[in-house]
Amino acid sequence: MGICNILCKIDGACSCLSLNTIVHISLHLIKLDDSSQDRDEIRNPEFSSTKASHSDLVNEGIVAGQRIAKISVVTLISIGVAELVTGYISGSVVATADGIDSISDATISFIVLLGLRIAHKPPDKKFHFGYHKVESFAAMMAAIGMVIIGAVIFYHSYQSLVEPHEIRQPILTMVVLAAAGAISLHRAFQMRIIANKYNLLSLKTDARNSIKDGSASVVGFFSVLVASQFGILQADAIGGMIIAGYIFSVSYISLKRSSLILVDAWENPKITELVKKTVEERFNYEKIRVRSVLLRSSGIVAQAEVHMEVDGNKPLTDVELLSLEIEMEIRSKIPNIERVSVVPHSSTLMSRAESHRRWKAMFGNKDKDRGIVR
Repeated sequence: MGICNILCKIDGACSCLSLNTIVHISLHLIKLDDSSQDRDEIRNPEFSSTKASHSDLVNEGIVAGQRIAKISVVTLISIGVAELVTGYISGSVVATADGIDSISDATISFIVLLGLRIAHKPPDKKFHFGYHKVESFAAMMAAIGMVIIGAVIFYHSYQSLVEPHEIRQPILTMVVLAAAGAISLHRAFQMRIIANKYNLLSLKTDARNSIKDGSASVVGFFSVLVASQFGILQADAIGGMIIAGYIFSVSYISLKRSSLILVDAWENPKITELVKKTVEERFNYEKIRVRSVLLRSSGIVAQAEVHMEVDGNKPLTDVELLSLEIEMEIRSKIPNIERVSVVPHSSTLMSRAESHRRWKAMFGNKDKDRGIVR
């Protein structure tokens, strides 16, 4: 009897809670803002660890990118000064061009470093989605700078081609160019490994630029070798033109990729299909149909907007819980998608009479005021 009395009291207490109160509490718990996501992560340790590990990976990548960019700036300035001094002493156009290229590459690395520092900042009142696109903007600025530098180098190389002159210190010039090429290529491949690991577009641009810089030094070495040992003085100017052409090709690729990211273009249809397939197969018991998947890249991370059709008779709380589960599933499958917005649409068709009634309720008063009779 005592147990029965206790159960009756519990049942009575539960019945005192109104339906509105329960719904309000449920909506509060499953709300898809940042604060509720923290609570959901506590209740879902697997999702929490996935999100935390990806966030840590992004931060780790930015820090590693900043470190290698700092090294790049110091190295390139040192190489550039050495090549400019050598070019001045020897009168070699290709050595001077490579020196100018190295100094300009140091400036570009500095721009990339600034971009990575700003991209590391968290979202605020002005930039609600964070500063990730600053990294792509820095890559675009670096590419524009490369185009200008290439044009200057090509112009001076053309002048030297028209009026060739002998190189005064060929051995010293070749030693400096060979050393510069070896150091630049070693640093470039280190940078490329970090850029590919963490998917940093600006650092990829800087890595391509550094590979170009090292290759340019190698081209310069052989140009000086041909000009000094075989007497073909125009080889020095031709080497400068080859360096300029290489700069143009690298800058074109970087400009294209960074521009597409800044205008929200998406170039990987396989990811779009993967998101759609993941939702429809994982939640096939819910009879979901994905209308569309909209993706955009912010540089390091991506954002997704999934439009789906669900049963229109489902309660709102069930739809929100389902949306949360879909968000968790997409993030677990594709970790670089940082933000997922699930937009549900009703798949239940209304009767003609019901549709007419709702239309009249929405627009009947406006039509009456305007004197329109339906």
